[in-house]
Order: sequence, then structure tokens, then C-alpha cells
Amino acid sequence: MAVERIKILVIGDLMLDKYIWGSANRLSPEAPVPVVKIEEENFSLGGACNVANNLIAMGAFVSIYGVVGNDAEGSLLHDFLVNKGIDSHCYKSNRPTTTKMRIMASKHQMLRLDKESNTPLESKIYEAMFEDIQGSITTYHCMILSDYLKGVLSPAFTQKLIKLANSFDIPVLCDPKGSDYAKYKHATLLTPNKKEAMEATHVNIHNDKTLLEALQKMRKICSLTYPLITLSEEGIAYLDSDLALHKKPTIAKEVYDVSGAGDTVIAALALQLAKGESIEEATKFANAAAAVVIGKIGSATATLKEIQDYLAPKRIIKDAKAKIATNFLEIKENVNGKKIVFTNGCFDILHYGHVSYLEKARKLGDVLIVGLNSDDSIKRLKGKDRPINSQIDRAFILASLACVSYVIIFDEDTPENLISQIKPDILVKGADYKDKVVIGAEYAKSVQLIDFIDNKSTTNIIDKIQKQVKE
Repeated sequence: MAVERIKILVIGDLMLDKYIWGSANRLSPEAPVPVVKIEEENFSLGGACNVANNLIAMGAFVSIYGVVGNDAEGSLLHDFLVNKGIDSHCYKSNRPTTTKMRIMASKHQMLRLDKESNTPLESKIYEAMFEDIQGSITTYHCMILSDYLKGVLSPAFTQKLIKLANSFDIPVLCDPKGSDYAKYKHATLLTPNKKEAMEATHVNIHNDKTLLEALQKMRKICSLTYPLITLSEEGIAYLDSDLALHKKPTIAKEVYDVSGAGDTVIAALALQLAKGESIEEATKFANAAAAVVIGKIGSATATLKEIQDYLAPKRIIKDAKAKIATNFLEIKENVNGKKIVFTNGCFDILHYGHVSYLEKARKLGDVLIVGLNSDDSIKRLKGKDRPINSQIDRAFILASLACVSYVIIFDEDTPENLISQIKPDILVKGADYKDKVVIGAEYAKSVQLIDFIDNKSTTNIIDKIQKQVKE
């Protein structure tokens, strides 16, 4: 079945994530706490909404059911869902909309404020929601219950939903919370992580024997079709229909942020099981999806194309030449919609300081574009004896780094023209630019300064070589 024909129903706790970004350079005179000067605010989908967002990115049709408060956050969350193309059924409650507010400064979380209530819903909301779901259940190919213990998925309501789906042979996947997994009885599978599974089964998982024991206990508690546990960097473990243990190792090569990876995994599993794929193929696909998102910053999503590319036989070693461009137009289509980080330099003799700097820059966004000074521009800037390595050699070596997405060679003395075309989300320079004018800053959403490693520079390397030659 084509992905665009897959219809998946998501039910659970709807959340709004709010990020307040700023700088903290002094302590409050009122208390020993930092004062954060607000520079930017943004919102993203959280909880069950992030699961739905992942499914949309993968190309599925998604309906979501949950509860919001009669407040501004509730209206904003509903609008976000609609704008994402999600069929949204947000029931109004007397409770506030669950909102997680994170205050960030210098890339660190200073404080988190939670606005929420986890009391059970009013009975009339449960009744109205179930009646609506029951009326359309046969149009869906899979049901996901995304539980964050905020009151929507009460034990009785959860069992009622699972029974409804089972009566039409619709797979039910649950992202469980808490230690009582009996509420998810008769689901197709659950997606607890290792810690959650240990708390629910009271089995200390430390090898394959105890892993098997925990999976068997989950199956007994919940009568699951496929007992499953996510194992972070170790991948996914599950029992097949013959109760044999299978471990699918992760295929991630770069880990920048694991935020939201669990939402991606359950979305990917649901998509594949809805298509009628085996549990083996579903876990393979889910591992690839997780590998894509943990290579990004924040609660990101993985598109179907990104996952398919990750599963392609030749994706592990990407051709470095394909990452070298002569202008931005050559790669513009590849980076549309992604958080772009840009930096530039000569990178004449690539060394540890360069690599450390570039890796830190890459962690700030989805793609890192490096502007590389041409041979002629370096001669104008540094003299006729430079560069040591040609622009082709320097570009190829840079493009061979996993943290570098693309390299663009420019011939001007400064990258201003290139930056004006790219308009990056983040322009990165070395910490030595503090209190200095950063060329091209007006074309970027923000500028980030990264510390260099002491005594690591091309000039130092050249001086050392020349000194040894003279001796």
C-alpha cells in the first residue's frame, strides 16, 4: 500500500513546547539567580502531537484526538496541528493546555516551567471522544496511544480503545508511561525504553538473558503480540511470534540530540505495520528513522526520503565529491526547510582544531555549509606562498568529514555575497570575533561564536615544519 493512503489514528496527551532563547550575563540583585535577556521565542509540537508530526513527515494521513484547555495555548496548538496538515480533534477541557516552557541561555537549559494538569477528564469528554472515534474507526490502518500520564488515557478509556481497534483487526501501538502496564493489555506492542521496561517488569536488564526475561514478562502482563523494548544506541529488541529474541542494532553514525526519538520510533513502527510489513522490517525502518532524527537538533522529524536514503546500500559513505558545490543554487533544493548553519575559512592544513570547531558548529542545526576561500582569495589575504594545499584538495578533505554537509568555494575576499544568498539560520565564527564586526551577520538569524582549541592553527604547523627544516 502506498504511504499516502495510510491513515493512522493518534490518541493521547497533546502538548505545546515553548522555547525562550536569550543570554545570561549577570545575576539578579534580588536573588542568586541568572537574569536571562530574552532574544527569541518559538514553539513546537510535543507529546502525542510530535508523534503525529512525525507521521506527517513520513507521508501518512493522520488524525489526532486529545484535549486542550480553553486558553491561548490551546488555540495555538490547534492551529499548529492544522497548519501541519493533521486532522485535529481537540476537545476543550476545564484544564489548562499542557505546556512545557524551557528557558535557554548559551545553549543551556536554565529552567523549565510546566503548565499542566493530570487529573482525569470530565466523563462527557471521554464519551464524546469515543463516540467520534468509534464512528470512523474502520477508515484507519493503525492506532497509536501516546501516553504521558496527563489524564487522557485513563486505564478504562485505554482498554476501551484497544478493544475497539482489536475488533476490527487494527494494530494498536502504545507509548507507555508509569509502572502499571496492565492498562495496555491486548495491544499489538508497546515501545518502552530500557529504563521504563525495568520499572514496569522489575527486571534488571544487563544482558541478553535478562532482556529476554523482561520481554517475556511484558508479554505476560499485557498479552502483547510483539513485546518490544527500545535500547538507545543498542537499537531495538523484540520477541517474534515464536517468542524468539531479536535485536536490531542502531545504524546511527552521528548523535547530536535524542529529543523526540521515541516519538519517531513509534511513528515509524506504526507506518510499517499499517502497510502490512513484518515486525522485522518495521524495526529496521524504525531504527533508520531514529538514526535520522538523532542526527538533528531538538525534537526533529524524519521524512520518508531521508529514511529511505539512510537505508540505501551506499549511504554510509557518502561521496565527498557530491558535497562540493560551486554555488548555493546547486544545493538549495537539498537544504530547503532545514536549519542551516554556515561558517567559512581557508582550512589550508586541516587539523584537530578545525575538526573540533566544525563538529561543534554542526550540532547547532540540521546542515552545515562551509564556505571555502579559493586559492586566489587566500593569496590575496595571506600572501603568495599560501595556500599550501589547493582548493580542490582542501574542499575534498572538508567534504569527507561527516559533520560537513556541503562545501562551497568562493573567490571573493569575504563570504558576504555567499552568506546573502544562503541566509543561514546560524552564522558561526571563532570566539576571537567577540566584540568585532562579523561580516554577513545581517543576513543570518543569529551569530554563534565557538571557542578554538589553544595552540592549534595552520600557522603554528607551518612554523614548526620550517623550524625543523632549518635545524
